[in-house]
Amino acid sequence: MHSIHHPGSGKLSLGGVAIAKPTVNINQTIRARELRVIGVDNEQLGILTLTQALALAESQELDLVEVSPTAVPPVCRIMDYGKFKYQQSKKQQEAKKKQVQVQLKEVKLRPKTDEHDLQFKINHIIRFLEEGNKAKVTLVFRGREITHMEFGKKSLDKIVEAIKDVAIIEVTPKMEGRSMFMIVAPKAKK
Repeated sequence: MHSIHHPGSGKLSLGGVAIAKPTVNINQTIRARELRVIGVDNEQLGILTLTQALALAESQELDLVEVSPTAVPPVCRIMDYGKFKYQQSKKQQEAKKKQVQVQLKEVKLRPKTDEHDLQFKINHIIRFLEEGNKAKVTLVFRGREITHMEFGKKSLDKIVEAIKDVAIIEVTPKMEGRSMFMIVAPKAKK
């Protein structure tokens, strides 16, 4: 089975199946004739021809990796490419772990939600905010309830009063179809 490169496509075709071309040029995929080469221990090996650099990397059973293709001449490093890819993948995973992902949690209620259930919903909102998430509080009107929006507004006012120490109102109450919603976010910790 031969791998055929279609110029300009950025993909290799292997037996009819298209596979993405590696984003980093290594060994035989390097096209420059002359390269500035850096050794395994970061030592500057100077400017070598591609043939010399490949032979040097091969003699150490390592790969020649193009690390700065836009430089003149391009900079290549002699290294274990498999190990390099593994370390890059580990770094990306660590960076992902450190990212804080804020979710928007939704709490739905009705204009006639009783006091006990309203307190239950408020506790949910406070918990979401303490976890660092935002909360979308949606008040759903059914049937003729929409003619008495003031009951719904009172419920939202009670929620705002109850969470004022831990939250900021990011989106003030707005109507959207047959529902009224607001978005609250956690207050920045000092």
